[in-house]
Amino acid sequence: MDMNQYLEVFIEESREHLQNVNDQLMRFEKNTDNLGYVNEIFRSAHTLKGMSATMGFDDLAQLTHKMENVLDAVRNHQLDVHTEVLDALFESVDALEIMVQSISEGGDGQLDVKLLVQKLQRIVAEEPVAHHAASSIEYDELVQTLLSQTADQGFNAFEITVQLERTCLLKAARAYMVFDVLEQAGDVIKSAPTVQDIEQEKFESSFIVILVTNESQEKLQASIMEVSEVESVKIAAVPVKKETEMEELVSPQVAAAIQEVTVSAPSTSPVEEKRQPSNNKTIRVNIDRLDSLMNLFEELVIDRGRLEQISKELNNSELDETVERMSRISGDLQTIILNMRMVPVETVFNRFPRMVRQLSKDLGKQIELQIVGADTELDRTVIDEIGDPLVHLLRNAVDHGIEMPQARLENGKNEKGTIRLKAYHSGNHVFIDLEDDGAGINREKVLQKALDRGIIDGKTAETLTDKQVYELIFASGFSTAEQISDVSGRGVGLDVVKNTIESLGGSVTIDSNEGYGSRFSIQLPLTLSIISALLVQMSEERYALPLSSIIETAIVQPKEVMHVHGQKVIDFRGAIIPLIDLKELFTVPNSVQGDHYSVVIVKKGEKTAGLIVDSFIGQQEIVLKSLGHYLPGVFAISGATILGDGQVALIIDCNALIK
Repeated sequence: MDMNQYLEVFIEESREHLQNVNDQLMRFEKNTDNLGYVNEIFRSAHTLKGMSATMGFDDLAQLTHKMENVLDAVRNHQLDVHTEVLDALFESVDALEIMVQSISEGGDGQLDVKLLVQKLQRIVAEEPVAHHAASSIEYDELVQTLLSQTADQGFNAFEITVQLERTCLLKAARAYMVFDVLEQAGDVIKSAPTVQDIEQEKFESSFIVILVTNESQEKLQASIMEVSEVESVKIAAVPVKKETEMEELVSPQVAAAIQEVTVSAPSTSPVEEKRQPSNNKTIRVNIDRLDSLMNLFEELVIDRGRLEQISKELNNSELDETVERMSRISGDLQTIILNMRMVPVETVFNRFPRMVRQLSKDLGKQIELQIVGADTELDRTVIDEIGDPLVHLLRNAVDHGIEMPQARLENGKNEKGTIRLKAYHSGNHVFIDLEDDGAGINREKVLQKALDRGIIDGKTAETLTDKQVYELIFASGFSTAEQISDVSGRGVGLDVVKNTIESLGGSVTIDSNEGYGSRFSIQLPLTLSIISALLVQMSEERYALPLSSIIETAIVQPKEVMHVHGQKVIDFRGAIIPLIDLKELFTVPNSVQGDHYSVVIVKKGEKTAGLIVDSFIGQQEIVLKSLGHYLPGVFAISGATILGDGQVALIIDCNALIK
């Protein structure tokens, strides 16, 4: 059988199960009395083992099998939970993630896990795991009565002992296949261990079944032996008393129970049970298909703009009505398609608790990570990009923000520090706040480092506000760490955070209170493919400015423009902001200055600037198209869009214009 067709599903589901194991382990570490977490971990590990063995990834299956032994001992109260047990399980999950990643990259998923397997075996060996024995089966009154009734109908009763191979990894799966064979031949009256215990692999390598059938022993033996990894089968006839002999022995309680139990004779044509309708209303869709759907819809948006323009030019009422209806329907379709591409930030946040646990352990700190709003949704394109920036911010908070336990106690704080990661919607944006109750940012220390590195001069340092000082930590190569460690201190990280967030059309700001903690706030657009923009005219050319960057528009008279160090500036609501003439910047031909300036006030974090254009055209939803490989790195241009009349308008990157 070709397994390649199932590989993608295997990888996806393996990652889901591993994430679930990670999450439940983190919860179990905080509350080791709640064995519900262990059961959940066991279910995911068991499923992963089965899938891995089926796909032929033996290292994965072997390691998961050893994990199951530890988990089984824990949930049966045969193993005390201590740090070594939890660390070994976390290490196992790390190894499994590496193997799954190898498989997703086209590898064979092999990894040397001998030391890890030995560690898990040693943990289990300390407290031997007791399994259910399958040496005998009890024949109670109810079983005896049922057997006697079937004997009167001419059926045989057999006690069947099935021995699986010792090396069998999928014991529950093999047992299921044996039961399937037996149920086709007759009716299973009882088993030892119970069916539930067999499903959970709570048995060594053998189990006993009482079967009522009209098949011969030889045929039954041959059918069971066809199942893979069955080592041997022993079948013995069960001596059954006639029903008349049993009547005197049956208690009233058993007699009442018998009335509710019907043992049907095996039929030659199996009757299918009526299945309950499934409540599952989700399907897996390859992301490439969603991307293709989005690309097609983007073309539809361009044609919609063209139709709207033609409708205005022709001034035909029927056409206007039709175009208006089409615009409304396509708007609803746009909302649905964008929602389909939305992914909860939980997919990124899920890996952080484990990361913070490991970092805090390495640094000797006690840290609790609180996550709020994990169900907040963002476009998949944005989700793919924000993981690394958040990792840098978290590592920074763990290393620089939260103090050592002793220092916290001396400052009157709880020895356990808290980092709070919160996501929420606001308008067409998503905000992600990362807040800690650590030491905060030392203003003087940051200023001194900036002066030492030549990032600012002494005169500038005297004029900076607290927020402007805090933003200095985003400078490339900046670090206040006294020594370089594996966690931080190399001066790379926060500048990457700022650049990545701004490349997504977002912004990042800092608030800090020295001695009490810091807060990093990230603002991101909901989607990057279709954006609202302000179209502006410069001579005969049209440009688009993303609305997310615009504060407002203004008409400025020439007499209001001042010059400072050769730079045009204006007084905007009590603040002096620079003016940038886009016609000069982009060398627009045939540009003539009118009797006033049309200015678009834009922002980048806390900084603002005014962009001079000829005129404002209006707001419009546009499709962001890449300039491709032929025009890489064009200054202050983030892409292009096709307008309703077929002309191309360049999209201005406001972040690149503000230094």
